[in-house]
Amino acid sequence: MFKGRISEKNPLHLKCLNHISMQCRSVEESIDFYCNVLGFVPIQRPGSFDFDGAWLFSYGIGIHLIKSEDPDGMPKVGRIDPKDRHISFQCESMETVEKKLREMKIEYVNGRVMDGGIAVDQLFFHDPDGTMIEVCNCENIAVVVLDDDRDAI
Repeated sequence: MFKGRISEKNPLHLKCLNHISMQCRSVEESIDFYCNVLGFVPIQRPGSFDFDGAWLFSYGIGIHLIKSEDPDGMPKVGRIDPKDRHISFQCESMETVEKKLREMKIEYVNGRVMDGGIAVDQLFFHDPDGTMIEVCNCENIAVVVLDDDRDAI
Protein backbone atom coordinates (compact mmCIF):
# COMPACT_ATOMS: atom_id res chain seq x y z
CA MET A 1 0.00 0.00 0.00
CA PHE A 2 1.20 3.52 -0.78
CA LYS A 3 2.53 5.13 2.39
CA GLY A 4 4.02 8.27 0.87
CA ARG A 5 2.54 11.71 0.64
CA ILE A 6 0.87 13.09 -2.47
CA SER A 7 2.52 16.47 -2.90
CA GLU A 8 0.17 17.93 -5.51
CA LYS A 9 -3.35 16.82 -6.42
CA ASN A 10 -3.05 17.24 -10.18
CA PRO A 11 0.51 18.31 -11.03
CA LEU A 12 0.04 17.95 -14.81
CA HIS A 13 -3.48 19.47 -14.81
CA LEU A 14 -4.90 16.41 -16.59
CA LYS A 15 -8.58 16.33 -17.58
CA CYS A 16 -9.39 12.73 -18.47
CA LEU A 17 -8.20 9.51 -20.05
CA ASN A 18 -8.33 10.04 -23.83
CA HIS A 19 -7.40 6.70 -25.37
CA ILE A 20 -5.43 3.52 -25.07
CA SER A 21 -3.29 2.25 -27.90
CA MET A 22 -2.68 -1.39 -28.67
CA GLN A 23 -0.99 -3.41 -31.36
CA CYS A 24 -2.97 -6.09 -33.14
CA ARG A 25 -2.32 -8.90 -35.60
CA SER A 26 -5.36 -8.04 -37.73
CA VAL A 27 -6.95 -4.60 -37.70
CA GLU A 28 -10.13 -6.06 -39.22
CA GLU A 29 -10.49 -8.79 -36.55
CA SER A 30 -9.86 -6.28 -33.79
CA ILE A 31 -12.40 -3.81 -35.20
CA ASP A 32 -14.94 -6.63 -35.39
CA PHE A 33 -14.30 -7.60 -31.75
CA TYR A 34 -14.29 -4.11 -30.26
CA CYS A 35 -17.36 -3.02 -32.24
CA ASN A 36 -19.49 -6.18 -32.19
CA VAL A 37 -18.57 -7.45 -28.72
CA LEU A 38 -17.78 -4.31 -26.71
CA GLY A 39 -19.89 -1.72 -28.54
CA PHE A 40 -17.23 0.67 -29.85
CA VAL A 41 -17.68 2.55 -33.14
CA PRO A 42 -15.02 3.41 -35.73
CA ILE A 43 -14.08 7.09 -35.87
CA GLN A 44 -12.01 9.10 -38.31
CA ARG A 45 -8.26 8.65 -38.04
CA PRO A 46 -5.70 11.19 -39.31
CA GLY A 47 -4.86 10.52 -42.95
CA SER A 48 -1.22 11.43 -42.41
CA PHE A 49 -0.47 8.10 -40.70
CA ASP A 50 1.66 5.84 -42.88
CA PHE A 51 0.77 2.63 -41.03
CA ASP A 52 -2.32 0.44 -40.86
CA GLY A 53 -4.66 0.97 -37.93
CA ALA A 54 -8.05 2.18 -36.77
CA TRP A 55 -9.52 4.46 -34.14
CA LEU A 56 -12.58 3.38 -32.17
CA PHE A 57 -14.62 5.29 -29.59
CA SER A 58 -17.22 4.65 -26.90
CA TYR A 59 -17.83 5.18 -23.18
CA GLY A 60 -15.88 8.44 -23.33
CA ILE A 61 -12.58 6.80 -24.33
CA GLY A 62 -10.83 5.85 -27.54
CA ILE A 63 -9.05 2.68 -28.53
CA HIS A 64 -6.33 3.16 -31.14
CA LEU A 65 -5.50 -0.05 -32.97
CA ILE A 66 -2.12 -0.31 -34.65
CA LYS A 67 -1.28 -3.22 -36.92
CA SER A 68 1.82 -4.95 -35.63
CA GLU A 69 4.83 -4.89 -37.94
CA ASP A 70 5.63 -8.39 -36.64
CA PRO A 71 2.30 -10.18 -36.06
CA ASP A 72 4.02 -13.56 -35.64
CA GLY A 73 6.23 -12.09 -32.93
CA MET A 74 3.31 -10.90 -30.82
CA PRO A 75 2.63 -12.88 -27.62
CA LYS A 76 0.39 -15.88 -28.09
CA VAL A 77 -3.07 -15.82 -26.53
CA GLY A 78 -2.65 -17.61 -23.21
CA ARG A 79 -4.96 -18.84 -20.52
CA ILE A 80 -7.39 -16.40 -18.95
CA ASP A 81 -5.77 -15.12 -15.75
CA PRO A 82 -7.71 -12.39 -13.89
CA LYS A 83 -4.41 -11.11 -12.45
CA ASP A 84 -3.06 -10.28 -15.92
CA ARG A 85 -3.00 -6.67 -17.12
CA HIS A 86 -6.49 -5.84 -18.37
CA ILE A 87 -9.01 -3.21 -19.40
CA SER A 88 -12.18 -3.11 -17.30
CA PHE A 89 -15.69 -2.02 -18.27
CA GLN A 90 -18.71 -1.63 -16.01
CA CYS A 91 -21.99 -3.05 -17.26
CA GLU A 92 -25.69 -2.76 -16.58
CA SER A 93 -26.32 -6.49 -16.12
CA MET A 94 -23.76 -9.21 -15.46
CA GLU A 95 -26.33 -11.84 -16.41
CA THR A 96 -26.86 -10.24 -19.82
CA VAL A 97 -23.12 -10.02 -20.47
CA GLU A 98 -22.56 -13.66 -19.50
CA LYS A 99 -25.46 -14.79 -21.70
CA LYS A 100 -24.10 -12.81 -24.68
CA LEU A 101 -20.57 -14.18 -24.20
CA ARG A 102 -21.99 -17.72 -24.24
CA GLU A 103 -24.03 -16.95 -27.37
CA MET A 104 -20.92 -15.52 -29.07
CA LYS A 105 -18.91 -18.57 -27.95
CA ILE A 106 -16.34 -16.37 -26.22
CA GLU A 107 -14.41 -18.23 -23.54
CA TYR A 108 -14.50 -16.43 -20.20
CA VAL A 109 -13.73 -16.88 -16.51
CA ASN A 110 -15.94 -15.70 -13.64
CA GLY A 111 -14.57 -13.87 -10.63
CA ARG A 112 -15.93 -12.31 -7.48
CA VAL A 113 -14.36 -9.82 -5.09
CA MET A 114 -15.84 -9.27 -1.64
CA ASP A 115 -15.28 -6.09 0.36
CA GLY A 116 -17.14 -5.47 3.60
CA GLY A 117 -20.06 -7.66 2.56
CA ILE A 118 -20.30 -6.05 -0.89
CA ALA A 119 -19.77 -8.30 -3.91
CA VAL A 120 -18.24 -7.27 -7.21
CA ASP A 121 -18.85 -9.83 -9.94
CA GLN A 122 -16.38 -10.05 -12.80
CA LEU A 123 -16.10 -11.74 -16.20
CA PHE A 124 -12.69 -12.00 -17.88
CA PHE A 125 -11.99 -12.82 -21.53
CA HIS A 126 -9.49 -12.03 -24.28
CA ASP A 127 -9.62 -9.91 -27.39
CA PRO A 128 -8.26 -11.57 -30.58
CA ASP A 129 -4.68 -10.63 -29.60
CA GLY A 130 -4.85 -11.81 -26.00
CA THR A 131 -5.53 -8.48 -24.31
CA MET A 132 -7.53 -9.27 -21.18
CA ILE A 133 -10.96 -7.66 -20.93
CA GLU A 134 -12.90 -7.49 -17.67
CA VAL A 135 -16.59 -6.69 -17.39
CA CYS A 136 -17.82 -6.03 -13.86
CA ASN A 137 -20.34 -4.37 -11.61
CA CYS A 138 -17.53 -2.41 -9.93
CA GLU A 139 -19.83 0.49 -9.13
CA ASN A 140 -20.94 -1.59 -6.12
CA ILE A 141 -17.77 -0.54 -4.28
CA ALA A 142 -17.10 3.10 -3.45
CA VAL A 143 -13.82 4.66 -4.54
CA VAL A 144 -12.19 5.75 -1.29
CA VAL A 145 -9.13 7.97 -1.70
CA LEU A 146 -6.43 7.13 0.86
CA ASP A 147 -5.24 10.74 1.23
CA ASP A 148 -6.82 12.44 4.27
CA ASP A 149 -7.32 15.68 2.32
CA ARG A 150 -9.80 14.10 -0.11
CA ASP A 151 -13.28 12.64 0.22
CA ALA A 152 -14.61 9.41 -1.27
CA ILE A 153 -15.38 9.76 -4.96
